Amino acid sequence: MEKDNSGSFFNYLPEGCRMCYKGAKMVLFVTGVCGKNCFYCPVSYERREKDVIFANEKRVEKDDDIIEVAFLMDAMGTSITGGEPLLRLDRVLHYMKLLKCRFGESHHIHLYTALAPNKAVIRSLRSAGLDEIRFHPPPHLWADIGKTHYRDSIVTAHELGIRVGIEIPSIQADFSGILSLLEEVGGFLNLNELEFSETNAVELKKRGCVPVDDISSGVRGSKEVAELLNGKRLHFCSSPFKDAVQLRERLKRIAKRTARDFDEITDDGTLVYGVIEGDGLGLLKDADVMEDMYSVLNESIETAWWITEDLAEELKKAGCRVAVIERYPMKNGMLVEKTPL
Repeated sequence: MEKDNSGSFFNYLPEGCRMCYKGAKMVLFVTGVCGKNCFYCPVSYERREKDVIFANEKRVEKDDDIIEVAFLMDAMGTSITGGEPLLRLDRVLHYMKLLKCRFGESHHIHLYTALAPNKAVIRSLRSAGLDEIRFHPPPHLWADIGKTHYRDSIVTAHELGIRVGIEIPSIQADFSGILSLLEEVGGFLNLNELEFSETNAVELKKRGCVPVDDISSGVRGSKEVAELLNGKRLHFCSSPFKDAVQLRERLKRIAKRTARDFDEITDDGTLVYGVIEGDGLGLLKDADVMEDMYSVLNESIETAWWITEDLAEELKKAGCRVAVIERYPMKNGMLVEKTPL
């Protein structure tokens, strides 16, 4: 479990981060349109500068898609991101009202923005139910942020009762202006480990960035930047945590909601079960397998992995193909591994 650099895990974590640690935040990507072109942006080609909407990994075509995903993972809150969400303000306001109406005021909503919205926009966000806002100012403004429009936006959001913070990549910079402003409003600072992606690798390499090691997407030296601020009110979010812990905890929540009686939930939140291709139903019935321990599909039967293993030889003699499957728990979830028996 990660700690912030003050040595305390939860003391300075905003509510949005606490829910992320539990895998309880749905990620609502409201648009890929941005225009900022930050050199470190990790957004995929599938989404970057495209006006598309995703709830977690599901492409959103209608409101019910968002509600379905939230139910599927038993979401306690939603993170609204992009692209630049505020370039689609009406869409953001609609979705916030939708979520608050469906799940109640306790459904926590936080939003990321690289803009410095005026008071009218911030008021509309607050009225629609925004609980927390995370600003992402460009690096060249960090040192003197107190003299920019970002200060006006941050102070206004704080005065309107929205929890405020700044979330930026952990790169070498002068953080004094940011720390001073956040102290003024009791805000939080999240530093994200700089990481390679398919869309930013060229730009990062131009700047001399190299991976931490052969298996990590994190950039060497990014963590050390955060460590230099030891004792400040900040939280460092590492690349391994985002890639592994958050996803794993979210998958566990989904698995608990969707697993069938015969599915086994792994420590990673994936589901393991057996699959029989061919006419194996008679053998299952002859073996007194209960009906709730298998599911008959168009061209296959799914059942407990251990039942498949126990009956593998008989099933193969009957002309069936038999395997153990591991996959993500959502409908048509990604296949992790298929092991023929």
